[in-house]
Amino acid sequence: MVDKMEEKNGGGRVEEEEEHERCPVEEVALVVPETDDPTLPVLTFRAWFLGLTSCVLLIFLNTFFIFRTQPLTISAILMQIAVLPMGKFMARVMPTGNYSLFGGRWEFSLNPGPFNIKEHVMITILANCGVSYGGGDAYSIGAITVMKAYYKQSLGFVCALFIVLTTQIIGYGWAGMLRRYLVDPVEMWWPANLAQVSFFRALHEKEHKQKGFTRMQFFLIFFAASFAYYALPGYLFPILTFFSWVCWIWPRSITAQQIGSGYHGLGVGAFTLDWAGISAYHGSPLVAPWFSIVNVGIGFIMFIYIIIPLCYWKFETFDARKFPIFSNQLFRTNGLKYDTTKILTPQRDLNVAAYNSYGKLYLSPLFALSIGSGFLRFTATLTHVALFHGSDIWKQSRSAMKNAKKDIHAKLMSKYKQVPEWWFLILLVLSAAFSILMSFIWKDDVQLRWWGMLLAFVLAWVVTLPIGVIQATTNQQPGYDIIAQFIFGYVYPGKPIANLLFKIYGRISTVHALAFLSDLKLGHYMKIPPRSMYAAQLVGTLVAGVVNLAVAWWMLGSIENICDVESLNPNSPWTCPKFRVTFDASVIWGLIGPQRLFGSGGLYRNLVWLFLVGAVLPVPVWILHKIFPENKWIPLINIPVISYGFAGMPPATPTNIASWLVTGTIFNYFVFKYRKEWWKRYNYVLSAALDAGTAFMAVLIFFALQNEDKNLKWWGTEIDHCPLASCPTAPGIMVPGCPVH
Repeated sequence: MVDKMEEKNGGGRVEEEEEHERCPVEEVALVVPETDDPTLPVLTFRAWFLGLTSCVLLIFLNTFFIFRTQPLTISAILMQIAVLPMGKFMARVMPTGNYSLFGGRWEFSLNPGPFNIKEHVMITILANCGVSYGGGDAYSIGAITVMKAYYKQSLGFVCALFIVLTTQIIGYGWAGMLRRYLVDPVEMWWPANLAQVSFFRALHEKEHKQKGFTRMQFFLIFFAASFAYYALPGYLFPILTFFSWVCWIWPRSITAQQIGSGYHGLGVGAFTLDWAGISAYHGSPLVAPWFSIVNVGIGFIMFIYIIIPLCYWKFETFDARKFPIFSNQLFRTNGLKYDTTKILTPQRDLNVAAYNSYGKLYLSPLFALSIGSGFLRFTATLTHVALFHGSDIWKQSRSAMKNAKKDIHAKLMSKYKQVPEWWFLILLVLSAAFSILMSFIWKDDVQLRWWGMLLAFVLAWVVTLPIGVIQATTNQQPGYDIIAQFIFGYVYPGKPIANLLFKIYGRISTVHALAFLSDLKLGHYMKIPPRSMYAAQLVGTLVAGVVNLAVAWWMLGSIENICDVESLNPNSPWTCPKFRVTFDASVIWGLIGPQRLFGSGGLYRNLVWLFLVGAVLPVPVWILHKIFPENKWIPLINIPVISYGFAGMPPATPTNIASWLVTGTIFNYFVFKYRKEWWKRYNYVLSAALDAGTAFMAVLIFFALQNEDKNLKWWGTEIDHCPLASCPTAPGIMVPGCPVH
């Protein structure tokens, strides 16, 4: 609906004296149009209807999938494509009459003209809320799932809603306060948004007549193909998800199955023909830059094929052979699974006497080294950014703080009414107040005390700006998840739920703030009125939060034994691998505490040295770059990105990452190099079609078959025929179902 008060000027396309002015950032100047038409309607009925529908649909799909063995994040690109013909259809058939409210102060039309690019951007902004909640970073839902499914808490819906919404609104508050530093300055250009701008222009600017399908025809064809095909890995033939043929050749060899299993091993030779498996953890490989794929591949090969085998079979690091080579479970020294209920008090605190009696906690070797890689990745990111981008970031930050001269985009945006900062401050203060109030009302449920909340707010406030500067200029977001949990594990040990919630308020609020800021910059480039952006983001946040929790709450209550791998049917898809790792983190950092595992005397104390290793590794690369500046390949060696080759394992498996790498190489190297026009025209559209077809067939299978207990059972429904891959190989360790060495 078009608010008459929204624009301060009207009429005609803005082509003022600044029309000769170019944005000083070359990448932006090449992609972002330097004109604006302020007469285009923005918050129309079409935008609200299609945007909120997209948001709710994406929330449902992403929340639904995050509980599954193969989680799938449905990106906003799907709705970005799908709503275009819908918007045009509504523009053709809806009535064009004008309506007025409040004595004529607010006038609107259900159909104010042709469907335009600004409406399309607003729909995508609303749809993005469905991604950030349901799949992009569902840590608040993860915490609630852990509390209910793993710790068996009788958590109330209202308390859970407080957790979900306050996390998001606090992030929105940070974003509003920091927009003058991270959105308005030309130096803060948010590189990832340029692909979005290019995609919008491709969809709305007329295509030149050429052979082949239009983008929409191509989308519909591959949507239908993906929809039909997913009936195989999703129901009829699930073995396609982890095709581990090595295990069939050596059915009695533990070592062969540890090497060849795609689900419980190193996945050598294994592959997946399931799009959900390919894109489960690193997102769609079709949209990853080739440079990134190469770096991730280097790290993956080093970690899976060199470091892990040496640590397991050669050096037996961390008593490795007592446990499976790859597992997201926690173990005792005798190789059996660790039962955390044995060391919990009724209040979900650590029972120290019971812990000392029951024994120490152990991790599978791949899990332990993956945590160590997080230490390395954190410091490597900081060092890399400081060395390669430090001087530029410092100059750009000083320029931004001093209210540098406005570029053409900022001048065009100045035509619109700005959002007063106190609008954001009210949200920030209210969400902080409700968060602290929650720590008093539900103190036994959340464990996090008011001072812990304040410490989390301080941490978020301190780090959001510098991390935002790094992301806005280098497209890298240094994570400090492990650091936040590590610190609070020392400050407040023995409190697993408190540790989870501290991470939400101290780290995840920053993630959401940066997501909001990225969308604000997209609106800046596309000339969306700031008050329209404020309304869309706030409404989208509230709707997405409520729907996200409602879907998760329904699934936790209606799917029997959800997330309980021991009690589930072996072929059940509801194993919650992402949330299992969230639970493990709460045990490692909160319940047991870093002091017992990583402190002096702890079995994993040597992993802490990886903080130092990560800080040092980028230095030689930087020195080589300074010595040989003419060699362009040296600065492409990116240690933080290389370390992402073994990020997220578990819950990701080596087969997930290897298949992601192969698929990304095919499309972003070979197709890009030899069929560039095809790639430019169809690559992103194919990614969205595969996402959409897979998602809708999975939902159909669930409601039509799995929810009615109509499950198939035959050789092809077992996703991994490698029963010995989870067995230990140390002499004398007895585990049910495994031979004893």
